[in-house]
Amino acid sequence: MTQVDHNRMANAIRGLSMDAVEKAKSGHPGLPMGAADIATVLFTQFLKFDIAATEWPDRDRFVLSAGHGSMLLYSLLHLLGSPEMTIDQLKNFRQLGSLTPGHPEHGHTKGIETTTGPLGQGISTAVGMALAEKMLAAEFGKKIVDHHTYVLASDGDLMEGVSQEAIAMAGHWKLGKLIVLYDDNGISIDGPTSIADSVDQVKRFKSAGWAAEKIDGHDQAAISAAITRAQKSNKPTLIACRTTIGFGAPHKAGTAKAHGEALGADELKAAKENLGISLEPFSVPDDVLKAWRAAGSRGAAARQEWETRLGELGSRKRAEFERRLRHERPAALAKAVRAYKKELLEKPMNAATRKSSEAVIEVIAGAMPMEFLAGSADLTGSNNNKAKSATAFSAKTPKGRFIHYGIREHGMCAAMNGIFLHGGFAPNGATFLVFTDYARPAMRLAALMGTGVVYVMTHDSIGLGEDGPTHQPVEHLSALRAIPNMRVFRPCDAIEVAECWELALNRVDGPTVLALTRQNLPQLRTSAPNESPCAAGAYELVAAQGEAKATLFASGSEVEIAVAAQKQLAERGIPTRVVSVPSLELLLAQPKERRDAIIGNAPVKVAIEAAVRWGWDAVIGQDGEFVGMHSFGASAPLNKIFQHFGITAEAAVNAVVKRVS
Repeated sequence: MTQVDHNRMANAIRGLSMDAVEKAKSGHPGLPMGAADIATVLFTQFLKFDIAATEWPDRDRFVLSAGHGSMLLYSLLHLLGSPEMTIDQLKNFRQLGSLTPGHPEHGHTKGIETTTGPLGQGISTAVGMALAEKMLAAEFGKKIVDHHTYVLASDGDLMEGVSQEAIAMAGHWKLGKLIVLYDDNGISIDGPTSIADSVDQVKRFKSAGWAAEKIDGHDQAAISAAITRAQKSNKPTLIACRTTIGFGAPHKAGTAKAHGEALGADELKAAKENLGISLEPFSVPDDVLKAWRAAGSRGAAARQEWETRLGELGSRKRAEFERRLRHERPAALAKAVRAYKKELLEKPMNAATRKSSEAVIEVIAGAMPMEFLAGSADLTGSNNNKAKSATAFSAKTPKGRFIHYGIREHGMCAAMNGIFLHGGFAPNGATFLVFTDYARPAMRLAALMGTGVVYVMTHDSIGLGEDGPTHQPVEHLSALRAIPNMRVFRPCDAIEVAECWELALNRVDGPTVLALTRQNLPQLRTSAPNESPCAAGAYELVAAQGEAKATLFASGSEVEIAVAAQKQLAERGIPTRVVSVPSLELLLAQPKERRDAIIGNAPVKVAIEAAVRWGWDAVIGQDGEFVGMHSFGASAPLNKIFQHFGITAEAAVNAVVKRVS
């Protein structure tokens, strides 16, 4: 392109973005206007993609981490020729039912690689994408997997703490195909970033093992040369592109006024005149649109060549590659879990559920050794989610299938989103349940996007003992259950652990938490049908001897307490059922008839859980009895702490007796 051609193409992005924000009277015009030059160079000269095949596995990934600048991406999709991204969609920016929501949403609009908006999430998710590319390339070869991950990040992305976790991991892993284009405009909503920040980002990234440089973000040749250098680096690269926010706006450019509000009719008109853009809203000159459409289809030949190479793979290897990209589990998984459950019936396992999980992981790793990708936030010996056969991933061992994330719960969970979105792996990551507080933003986005990641969260209650209230999760089960599309499992024994793991791995439309104990538990299940009882979220574990006068509902380690209470109540002549509830929210999601049958019609309902009550009223009613936590925990040995907080079989018995008599 000539410089004039480049300017006109970049101005097409600016014009459409300004018009859409103005029509909506809401949005962020400044970033698309300032970053249009960066995007134009990237999409017309470097990005490997085909607008007609947005799911092509070997495409370069583009992540708009600065999701508030969503009109940049929507304008690009329209200009490049996305059939669904019509002018009408741009005109309906931020309107109900449109494909152009306020921030980009994966799964809602084709061509959006990940949901962004909460700052720091995009760049951190992109680290997972680049990691998956490196691992998959080592396994299937560069003829099949060879692409870059590009990120457009803002000042805000780099201020958020999760970005430090992400860039540290990327530098340590030498993710050379990760290239971050930093829109270094020096402006945030409150004004110049200098009022709150004085970090030298180039030095910061270099200290984390990145290549990093500063350029003029409006200089086409400088942008092109920097990306060329980045593509040749064996390190991840930061390109700090100095730009002017709201570029072209005569009064608001370079100020916070261009950040998060429409320019206004007068400033919009003046900006268009200043840039030489037609005053007609949503208009793009025919020759400019033609050039953009050519850019959108220029990757078609590369895609077709890749499809030929894929076809030349051996049939077994090609089928494996395609199956894994579909997130389809191998038939061997179900067979292995069935066999393992039968083994447990013959040789019961009385152990902490974190140890039961460790045993199941050995079974899973045998059935899906390359796609089962585990990791831990520096608690491997406590979380017990590393298979004996798994080697550690590193820059030099990209075929390793266990990731040491370091003490980076947030970065770990964000990276797992990227790993899943990239495709090819079934990622799980582990830490203590209490530390979901650190990971919650990424976990929430996993639920919003529907990524099938698994969180192995151990030390799930006051039962962890002496570490005390700082480490004892009491509100965390409720907090996680409150997230739409998040599934929480708290299994009570080894057989439930096996079933919950299988359900978690087979769920590819949303995330799953496995909340596991530190303390040993008995194996309570005496049957292991092929169809998992845990799939309904709850089931009758122990039937009443006669017509039930009470039902005891419990999850995890408290199911043992419920069983003990049931026996004591039977001795008093009070027939009682025990219902194990490994997943409260899955139970509540069942059809009404099935849910009602599981809950039953016993007049007294008692829930037992070493956590706060929130959520249980949907099962036991507001007048139901609850045996659980009403405060934070305490530092004490396990054999004293449940007694101290009154979470005992005797307490459950008393709760029933006072209502029955």
